[in-house]
Amino acid sequence: MRPRNIRVIHLDQLRRNMELIRSSVPEGTRVMAVVKADGYGHGAAETARAALAGGADMLAVAAVKEGTQLRKAGISAPILVLGAVTAADVSEGADFGLIQTVCSPEMVFLCEQAAKVTGKQAEVHLKVDTGMGRIGVRSEEERDRVLKALSECPHVRLAGAFTHFSDADGDEDGMAYTQAQYDAFIRLTDGLPEGVIRHCANSAAIHRRKDFALDMVRAGISLYGYPPVECELPLRPCMRWTAKVSYVKEIDAGDYVSYGRTFRAGEKRTVATVTCGYADGYHRCASGKAQVLIHGKRVPVIGRICMDQMMADVTGLENVQPEDEVVLMGRSGSERITAEDLARWSGTISYEILLSVGSRVDRVFSDMKGTDSDADEVEAERE
Repeated sequence: MRPRNIRVIHLDQLRRNMELIRSSVPEGTRVMAVVKADGYGHGAAETARAALAGGADMLAVAAVKEGTQLRKAGISAPILVLGAVTAADVSEGADFGLIQTVCSPEMVFLCEQAAKVTGKQAEVHLKVDTGMGRIGVRSEEERDRVLKALSECPHVRLAGAFTHFSDADGDEDGMAYTQAQYDAFIRLTDGLPEGVIRHCANSAAIHRRKDFALDMVRAGISLYGYPPVECELPLRPCMRWTAKVSYVKEIDAGDYVSYGRTFRAGEKRTVATVTCGYADGYHRCASGKAQVLIHGKRVPVIGRICMDQMMADVTGLENVQPEDEVVLMGRSGSERITAEDLARWSGTISYEILLSVGSRVDRVFSDMKGTDSDADEVEAERE
């Protein structure tokens, strides 16, 4: 029997997205696939393999633990840890051959000590803070102190340098700020040793500013089918999230639905209870705004979303029964609900929606090699 809640990850579509991104960057520019946070909720190892098959040259994670999990899954591709190296996990990173991020002499010395133990040369990337305000060197003086430390550490090699844009998906002012960040990055990385890979373009910059590509670009949210800006590439979502109808009833005018009595029927209605709630990652703050797809039709979620269930008004739909599919994110018939729709109803961003789907929602991987059909259409045909 199919689980009450399921998310299908279409690896064929993810691979196709990477191929499209790969084809859009200047010749000779490498592509890094960002698979941090469990592959943005899609599954880190599976996403990494699909991205590499689609042409990615490197992978990026946020923390050493994420990188070691990929290594244990048999992935041998270069992996950059985007977060600053720490004493707590530098040794583990060295043991598993991860590329670590440094932005102070102390971090370089930590890498040197760990590399000595392994007997291997450690590779690091220098993080440059050009206006994000998180981590990174902010001046020529700070940069030079790190470079001096590197010259004193024979077991550590500077392999790359990068920065992160804070407003590359913004308006005209945001793009002016992004240009200033780029200019600062070029200034602070000029004169680095030959062969150092420079990268600054995130998903938004990949689509908006091809002249920012440099030696490598980092594909994050766009890889999963949600480009943060308009782009010409036919990128498509890779995740489809469904639940089930568990109960159907008729309510009369004046009847209330769910906690707090926020919904009161003005007339007789048909209400379906759905096997999903905020414990599954469906945001409670979407109450009164969200919609779901049943029998290929959009229907409103009514009343407050509960921990394990929510209710939808299916008045007018024929023959809605328990076990019917409820599409929370994805396509049904001619209708589609995206992570961006869910984000708008919840007052957040698509990134958080993808990451919010809970662990009790079963994850199934689909890979229909040789197809480039819409992931949701393929899944709908299958069912």
